[in-house]
Amino acid sequence: MKDGILDILKGKFLVDGGAPKNWMFIVFVSFLATIMIASSHKADGLVHKIAALNEEVKELRSEFVDVRSDVQELKLESSILQKVENRGLFPSETPPKKIKVKRLTKE
Repeated sequence: MKDGILDILKGKFLVDGGAPKNWMFIVFVSFLATIMIASSHKADGLVHKIAALNEEVKELRSEFVDVRSDVQELKLESSILQKVENRGLFPSETPPKKIKVKRLTKE
């Protein structure tokens, strides 16, 4: 038992008769570890990108609400009247009349 542990610590399993099999396993495990590390880094990058995009969505939504409220205020009749008074335009004193168009039929 003691000799087996010492052989492993000395690395004899890498140079004895079955070494190519052991080396292939070590290369395979190293390849898998590299792939696992790379995928972990990629996942972390995606998480950070998603968080940044969520923050951008929140900012854009807030900006949209602000602009929408400004536009609604500008559409009010009172604000339109204030803007056109400078140009000499005033609301009509007489209400509008409905014009009806009759179609002429040819006989």
